[in-house]
Amino acid sequence: MTASWNQRRLAKRVKPGDGRPLKPFRWWQMTRRSVLSITLEDGTQQVGFTVEVRHGGDLKTGEIMARLYRDGQLDAESKVPARFPVPGGHIEVRTSEAGMRRCHFVADDGTERQLMPDPRSAEGRRMRFARERPIASGLIGAVSVLLLLIGVGLNLLQIAEPISEIPPIADTIGTFRSPLHLPLELNLALGLGAAAGAVERAMRMRYHWLLDSGAGT
Repeated sequence: MTASWNQRRLAKRVKPGDGRPLKPFRWWQMTRRSVLSITLEDGTQQVGFTVEVRHGGDLKTGEIMARLYRDGQLDAESKVPARFPVPGGHIEVRTSEAGMRRCHFVADDGTERQLMPDPRSAEGRRMRFARERPIASGLIGAVSVLLLLIGVGLNLLQIAEPISEIPPIADTIGTFRSPLHLPLELNLALGLGAAAGAVERAMRMRYHWLLDSGAGT
């Protein structure tokens, strides 16, 4: 199958690694580092592949990098979004400003498997919580969606008013006045709630273009 333009673009981003070992995960890295792994067959061998993303970005360039480790040694790295070739397919890595957006192994036949997060990471702890307390997990997930929907609605109302005042638009359809004028404190609280909802969804690697599209990569 001929590679698409986007696949060729992502392939050019991949640089060889220097073989450095993967550092162990520390509890204080929960919100700034994601580590996810998968075991794949390479011929007759089982090989462990691990993806590491440091969400703060490179100290010099500020770019967010995805690094692929093969059996614990750095095999390749790429700016995100990243697409790493591995035995039997490739691994896709995408992030948003809230955290992880996607980290999946895509086999040559099109089937997909999400990589498993380190149990000490934010994603790993959220997965364990969902497994041990499914009802509470579902409730938290629903609240996250609600907070994001409120945030999207408020943004649309705030954007619609100044746009409607542009002369050609105002002359055609008239101006729009937002029915909601919330106090600053409530606006800040709702904004923080929406940010918390986005982080919660990122820990589960949930993404929707309307809800979570705040500067995804």
